[in-house]
Amino acid sequence: MESSNYKLIIVGAGAAGLMAAAYLSITLSSQDSNHSQEPQVLLLEKMPRAARKLNITGKGRCNLTNARHWDEFCIHIHPNPNFLKSAFYNFSSSDCMAFFEQLGLPLTIERGQRVYPKSMRAMDVTDTLVNSIKAHNVVRLLQDSPVEEVSYKEGHFFVAAGGKVYSSENLLLTTGGMAYPSTGSSGDGYRFAKELGHTIVQPIPSLTALVPKDYISDNGTLTKLGASLKGLQLKNVSLSLWINGAVVQQEFGDLDFTDGGIEGALGFRVSRKAVASLVQNQKVALSLDLKPSLSEEQIRQRIKRESSGGNNSLRFLLGRLLPKQLIAPFLALNPQLEQMSSSKAVEQLPHCLKNVNFTIVSYVGFNRCVVTNGGVSLKEVSQKSMESKIVKGLYFAGELLDLDGDTGGYNLQIAFSTATLAARNAMKLSE
Repeated sequence: MESSNYKLIIVGAGAAGLMAAAYLSITLSSQDSNHSQEPQVLLLEKMPRAARKLNITGKGRCNLTNARHWDEFCIHIHPNPNFLKSAFYNFSSSDCMAFFEQLGLPLTIERGQRVYPKSMRAMDVTDTLVNSIKAHNVVRLLQDSPVEEVSYKEGHFFVAAGGKVYSSENLLLTTGGMAYPSTGSSGDGYRFAKELGHTIVQPIPSLTALVPKDYISDNGTLTKLGASLKGLQLKNVSLSLWINGAVVQQEFGDLDFTDGGIEGALGFRVSRKAVASLVQNQKVALSLDLKPSLSEEQIRQRIKRESSGGNNSLRFLLGRLLPKQLIAPFLALNPQLEQMSSSKAVEQLPHCLKNVNFTIVSYVGFNRCVVTNGGVSLKEVSQKSMESKIVKGLYFAGELLDLDGDTGGYNLQIAFSTATLAARNAMKLSE
C-alpha cells in the first residue's frame, strides 16, 4: 500500500521543483545507500508532463544559467538582489553547470556568458532532471495531479490532490508565477501562500513586449506602422526608457519588432520598469538611438561628405546611413521628414536618427511574457533558508517569490539556487 505521509511535499514540477527533487535524490542517495524503500519526498505536478515551461525557454534551447560571478550576476536580479545571495553561494552558476555536467549533460557558453546544453535542446535539460529523480527511490513524482487545497494543522501540512490527501512535515511551494499559463503557470501558488498567511506582491508581466501607440489597432491587428516594423531586427543600438518625462534606464544592444511590439534583449530589459509604470498609469516612452557611436555633429559631417557629389536627397542619404531594410520603417516613424523641403529634412536628419521616439501605451500580458514580476513577499521569507517566517516548515522557491531577473539565464538560476537551498533546509541536510 502506497504511503500518503512524507517528510517533504513539493508542489510544482517546473524548473525549481524538478531541481529540488533531483538535488535531494542525488544527495540523500549518496549520504545513505541503505535509505528506506519508501520515498521520503513527494513531487506533485498538475500537468500531464513536468516542466512544460522549461521546455520552451530560450526558444526551445534553454538558457539554463549565466556563468557570471556574483558581483556581475547580482545587478541583473530584481527587486532585491541581496535576498538571493545566500542561495546563490549555496548553489552558484558554476555549481549548477557542474551539477548538469556530472549528470551527463554537456554544456556550452555563448555570448553574454549564457549557458546552454550543447544539444541546444531544452528537453534534454528536463530529461536530465527527471531521469536523476527516477534513478533513485527518494522522490515520488506524480504528474497529472493538480493540487486543490493546502492546509496546515498541528505541525503538519495536508495537500489534497487527485482525490487523495497527502501529509508531510515540510512543504515546498514551487508552482511558478503566471507567465505562459498554457504551461500550467496559472497562479495557484499565490492562493496557497495567501491561505497560509503570506502577502502577495501584485504579479505583473516582465520580460515582455511593449506596445507603441498606433502599432496595434483596436481589433488586435497590426496597423500600417506595426506592419512596416514587424520583423525588423536592429543590432548595436541604444534604447532609453522615459517615465513621466525623465530618463530612468538606458541600454545598449539588440532590438526586435514583432507582432506584439518592441521585444528583443533591449525591449525585455526595459520592460520590467515600463510595465510597472504603465500599471501605475504613468507616462511611458522609449527613445531609440540608431547611431549611438556617433554624435549629431559627426552625423552632420558625414552627410556633408556623402552629399558632396551633388546628390543630397533624403532617400539617397538614408541609403548611405542605414541598412536598406531600415529605410522604409524609419520614414514611417518620421513621416514629417518627407513633408519638409529637402534641405530642411537633411538638417533634421541627425537628430531624428538619434531620437526615434515611441509613446508606449500597453504591453503583452501573461500569455507570452517570459517571467512574472511580483509574488510572495520577500519580507516574509528567510533568505538564509527559503523558509517562511510565518509558518514553520513552509518553504518557497523559484518564480513564485517576488524575485525575478533579466533575460540571459538569470531566472532559471534563481529557480535552481532557491530550490536547492530550500530543499536542503527542509530535509535538514548538512552543508
